[in-house]
Amino acid sequence: MKKAIKVLLVDDEVDFVNTLAQRLKMRELVVDTVYDGAQALSFIKKIEPDVIVLDLKMPGLHGIDVLREIKNIKPAIQVIILTGHGTEKNAVEAKNLGGFDFLRKPADIDLLVAKIKEAFTEKIERAMTAITFAEEGVFDTAKKIIKKEE
Repeated sequence: MKKAIKVLLVDDEVDFVNTLAQRLKMRELVVDTVYDGAQALSFIKKIEPDVIVLDLKMPGLHGIDVLREIKNIKPAIQVIILTGHGTEKNAVEAKNLGGFDFLRKPADIDLLVAKIKEAFTEKIERAMTAITFAEEGVFDTAKKIIKKEE
Protein backbone atom coordinates (compact mmCIF):
# COMPACT_ATOMS: atom_id res chain seq x y z
CA MET A 1 0.00 0.00 0.00
CA LYS A 2 1.34 3.40 -1.02
CA LYS A 3 1.69 6.06 1.70
CA ALA A 4 -0.45 9.14 1.13
CA ILE A 5 1.56 12.34 0.88
CA LYS A 6 0.57 14.81 3.61
CA VAL A 7 0.70 18.43 2.42
CA LEU A 8 0.23 21.63 4.41
CA LEU A 9 -0.73 24.73 2.42
CA VAL A 10 0.23 28.06 4.03
CA ASP A 11 -1.17 31.18 2.35
CA ASP A 12 -3.19 34.18 3.51
CA GLU A 13 -5.26 34.22 0.30
CA VAL A 14 -8.15 32.12 1.65
CA ASP A 15 -9.98 31.52 -1.65
CA PHE A 16 -6.74 30.60 -3.43
CA VAL A 17 -5.58 28.17 -0.74
CA ASN A 18 -8.98 26.49 -0.43
CA THR A 19 -9.27 26.04 -4.21
CA LEU A 20 -5.72 24.70 -4.39
CA ALA A 21 -6.46 22.31 -1.52
CA GLN A 22 -9.45 20.88 -3.41
CA ARG A 23 -7.40 20.46 -6.58
CA LEU A 24 -4.64 18.64 -4.68
CA LYS A 25 -7.14 16.40 -2.90
CA MET A 26 -8.54 15.39 -6.31
CA ARG A 27 -5.01 14.17 -7.06
CA GLU A 28 -5.10 11.94 -3.96
CA LEU A 29 -2.95 14.09 -1.70
CA VAL A 30 -3.87 14.59 1.96
CA VAL A 31 -4.13 18.34 2.44
CA ASP A 32 -4.44 20.67 5.42
CA THR A 33 -4.57 24.45 5.22
CA VAL A 34 -3.55 27.33 7.44
CA TYR A 35 -3.61 31.02 6.63
CA ASP A 36 -0.44 32.48 8.17
CA GLY A 37 3.02 31.60 9.36
CA ALA A 38 2.19 31.44 13.07
CA GLN A 39 -0.59 28.92 12.37
CA ALA A 40 1.86 26.86 10.29
CA LEU A 41 4.41 26.72 13.10
CA SER A 42 1.74 25.75 15.61
CA PHE A 43 0.41 23.06 13.24
CA ILE A 44 3.78 21.35 12.68
CA LYS A 45 4.36 21.04 16.42
CA LYS A 46 1.30 18.75 16.55
CA ILE A 47 1.17 17.12 13.11
CA GLU A 48 4.11 16.64 10.75
CA PRO A 49 3.27 17.03 7.07
CA ASP A 50 5.61 15.58 4.46
CA VAL A 51 5.62 18.74 2.35
CA ILE A 52 4.67 22.34 3.05
CA VAL A 53 3.68 24.70 0.24
CA LEU A 54 4.45 28.14 1.67
CA ASP A 55 3.67 31.67 0.51
CA LEU A 56 6.19 34.43 1.23
CA LYS A 57 4.12 37.59 1.65
CA MET A 58 1.68 37.10 4.51
CA PRO A 59 0.57 39.17 7.50
CA GLY A 60 2.76 38.65 10.53
CA LEU A 61 5.70 36.40 9.80
CA HIS A 62 7.28 36.57 6.35
CA GLY A 63 7.55 33.22 4.57
CA ILE A 64 11.37 33.23 4.75
CA ASP A 65 11.16 33.53 8.55
CA VAL A 66 8.59 30.72 8.63
CA LEU A 67 10.87 28.52 6.49
CA ARG A 68 13.81 29.20 8.81
CA GLU A 69 11.73 28.22 11.85
CA ILE A 70 10.28 25.10 10.16
CA LYS A 71 13.82 23.89 9.44
CA ASN A 72 14.80 24.54 13.08
CA ILE A 73 11.78 22.69 14.48
CA LYS A 74 11.33 19.84 11.95
CA PRO A 75 14.24 19.77 9.48
CA ALA A 76 12.91 16.73 7.60
CA ILE A 77 9.81 18.57 6.35
CA GLN A 78 10.21 19.57 2.71
CA VAL A 79 9.17 23.15 1.90
CA ILE A 80 8.16 24.47 -1.50
CA ILE A 81 7.79 28.23 -1.79
CA LEU A 82 4.81 29.25 -3.96
CA THR A 83 4.53 33.02 -4.23
CA GLY A 84 3.47 35.86 -6.44
CA HIS A 85 5.79 38.32 -4.71
CA GLY A 86 9.17 36.61 -4.58
CA THR A 87 12.48 37.94 -5.87
CA GLU A 88 15.58 36.12 -7.06
CA LYS A 89 17.15 37.04 -3.70
CA ASN A 90 14.22 35.32 -1.94
CA ALA A 91 14.72 32.22 -4.10
CA VAL A 92 18.42 32.00 -3.24
CA GLU A 93 17.75 32.61 0.46
CA ALA A 94 15.01 29.96 0.53
CA LYS A 95 17.33 27.42 -1.11
CA ASN A 96 20.12 28.26 1.36
CA LEU A 97 17.71 27.72 4.26
CA GLY A 98 16.81 24.25 3.00
CA GLY A 99 13.80 25.00 0.83
CA PHE A 100 13.12 22.31 -1.75
CA ASP A 101 11.93 24.55 -4.59
CA PHE A 102 10.70 28.04 -5.42
CA LEU A 103 7.69 28.45 -7.71
CA ARG A 104 5.86 31.55 -8.84
CA LYS A 105 2.09 32.01 -8.86
CA PRO A 106 0.19 31.09 -10.82
CA ALA A 107 1.89 27.70 -10.97
CA ASP A 108 0.61 24.92 -13.19
CA ILE A 109 -1.15 22.37 -10.97
CA ASP A 110 0.61 19.44 -12.64
CA LEU A 111 3.99 21.08 -12.07
CA LEU A 112 3.15 21.72 -8.42
CA VAL A 113 1.99 18.12 -7.91
CA ALA A 114 5.19 16.85 -9.57
CA LYS A 115 7.31 19.04 -7.26
CA ILE A 116 5.37 17.83 -4.20
CA LYS A 117 6.00 14.21 -5.24
CA GLU A 118 9.70 14.92 -5.88
CA ALA A 119 10.01 16.56 -2.46
CA PHE A 120 8.29 13.61 -0.78
CA THR A 121 10.55 11.12 -2.59
CA GLU A 122 13.65 13.04 -1.50
CA LYS A 123 12.40 13.09 2.09
CA ILE A 124 11.90 9.30 2.09
CA GLU A 125 15.29 8.68 0.45
CA ARG A 126 17.05 10.89 3.02
CA ALA A 127 15.30 9.06 5.87
CA MET A 128 16.29 5.66 4.47
CA THR A 129 19.90 6.79 4.04
CA ALA A 130 19.97 8.16 7.59
CA ILE A 131 18.57 4.87 8.93
CA THR A 132 21.28 2.94 7.09
CA PHE A 133 24.03 5.08 8.64
CA ALA A 134 22.40 4.85 12.09
CA GLU A 135 22.21 1.05 11.83
CA GLU A 136 25.94 1.04 11.06
CA GLY A 137 26.59 3.18 14.15
CA VAL A 138 27.52 6.30 12.18
CA PHE A 139 25.18 8.58 14.10
CA ASP A 140 26.81 11.93 13.27
CA THR A 141 26.41 11.28 9.56
CA ALA A 142 22.80 10.16 10.09
CA LYS A 143 22.05 13.42 11.94
CA LYS A 144 23.68 15.48 9.19
CA ILE A 145 21.62 13.75 6.52
CA ILE A 146 18.41 14.42 8.41
CA LYS A 147 19.32 18.09 8.88
CA LYS A 148 20.63 18.46 5.29
CA GLU A 149 24.10 19.46 6.48
CA GLU A 150 25.98 17.12 4.15
